[in-house]
Amino acid sequence: MAIVFKNITATKGYQYLIFKIAVFMLLAFFADFLFGGIFHYYYFKQSSGWEYRTRYSIEETRAEVLIFGASRAQQQYNPDYFEKKLGLTSYNVGRDGEPVFYYFSLLNGILKRYTPKIIILDVENNVFKESQDSYDRLSILLPYYSTHPEMRAVIELKSPLEKLKLQSRLYPFNSMLFKIAIGNTEYNKRRFEDIKGYVPLNRALDEGIRIVDFSKISYPIDTNKVNCYRSFIKDCIEANVKLYLVCSPYFSRTIGEDTSMAIAKKVAAENKIDFLDYSKDEIFLSNSKLFDDTIHVNSTGSAIFSNRLADTLLFKSKNAGH
Repeated sequence: MAIVFKNITATKGYQYLIFKIAVFMLLAFFADFLFGGIFHYYYFKQSSGWEYRTRYSIEETRAEVLIFGASRAQQQYNPDYFEKKLGLTSYNVGRDGEPVFYYFSLLNGILKRYTPKIIILDVENNVFKESQDSYDRLSILLPYYSTHPEMRAVIELKSPLEKLKLQSRLYPFNSMLFKIAIGNTEYNKRRFEDIKGYVPLNRALDEGIRIVDFSKISYPIDTNKVNCYRSFIKDCIEANVKLYLVCSPYFSRTIGEDTSMAIAKKVAAENKIDFLDYSKDEIFLSNSKLFDDTIHVNSTGSAIFSNRLADTLLFKSKNAGH
C-alpha cells in the first residue's frame, strides 16, 4: 500500500497567501472608504471655482431664469440684464467645454428640487458631433452619482464599466485633488470675475470677418446627444417651464447651415419651441470689437446681446396667447 504524505509546508504557504490577500483587500476597502469620504466632504464644501458652480447649480440655485450651455452660454449671457428687464432672479449654469450630456444632467438635478419659470439653452454649431471627449467629460459629474439617481443614466454613458467603477467611493474624485484644495480657498474668487455664473471676457478682437462654408463640412452625428437634446426639451415642456433655444452671435458669415444646427432647429419646430438665431445679426457681424474671439462676444458684446435677448423675451412674454 502506498503511503500519501501531505505537503504541510505548501498548505501553510497557500493559507498565508490567502490571508495576505484578504488583509490587503480589507485595507484597500478601508482606504477607499476613508479617503473617498474625506474627498466627498471637501468637494461639497467648496466655495469657489468650476466645481463649486456645478454644485451650486445642481443643489442650491433657485433662480427663476436659468441659462444653460457650454462656454458660449457661460461667457455671453449676463444674468443682470435678464433680472433688470424681466424682473426675475437669474443665474448662468453654463460651463466651459461641456457637451449636452452635462447640461441635460444639470436639468434633471434642478427639476428634482424646483421649477424655474424660464430656461434659456444656448445651442452651438457642432453640438451633436461625435466625440470621445464628450464622454470623458462626464467625469465632472461622478461625485453626484451616489446622491442623484436622476443623473445616473447619463453618467453611465461614460464607459461600459462605469457602474462597476462607481462602487468605489474614491473613484469619483480621481484627478480632483488640486481642484478641491483650491476650491476650499479664496484663490478662485480673486482669479476671475463671476457674475451669477457669468464669466466676462475682456479682449477686443481686431481682424476681418471670416467666411465659413458649411456645405463643405461634414461629421458623424452622435444619436445619444440628439436624444439628450430631445429629452431636455421634453422635460421642460412637462415641467411647464418656458424654454427658449438660442444661437448666440458668431463673428463669421456662413454659407449653408451647420448640420447640428439644422437638427436642433428641426427638433425645436417639432416641439413648437422658439428658436432665436442671433448668428446672422448685423450688429455683431459688422463689429469685431464686440468679440473676444470668433465664437465668443466680450463683455461689451455680452451687454448688447443680453439686453437685446432680454427685450425679446419680455416682448414674447407680454404677447403670449395673443
